[in-house]
Amino acid sequence: NSAEWMYAEEGETFDAYGKFSVQCSYTINQGARMVVDLDGHELRPTSGSKFPEDVPKLVGYLNRAIPNEIFDPSGHATDTTYLDADLRIVRMTGPKHEGVRDIFMRKGCLEINPN
Repeated sequence: NSAEWMYAEEGETFDAYGKFSVQCSYTINQGARMVVDLDGHELRPTSGSKFPEDVPKLVGYLNRAIPNEIFDPSGHATDTTYLDADLRIVRMTGPKHEGVRDIFMRKGCLEINPN
């Protein structure tokens, strides 16, 4: 999983931006259940971006913005229900996130018009 970020360290101008990735490994057991383990996080500024002076602070902001079951899925298993080619529901099982459900939609498959 990954998220694009923009960070205004001083003032109101976003001068640092890039991509944050959660790197995991997994095994399949009990048919279709995927057991996930966290391998690490990667914070990669985009070319031309200012490098943040306070990286732990930025990671803390990202931790609050990204659902915890995605930020740190260690020791959990997931059951996935595919509703169609573009939509799936993932249910977490494990010590911290038992029963949490996330809905994922393929990027660009749905256009939302607020008007």
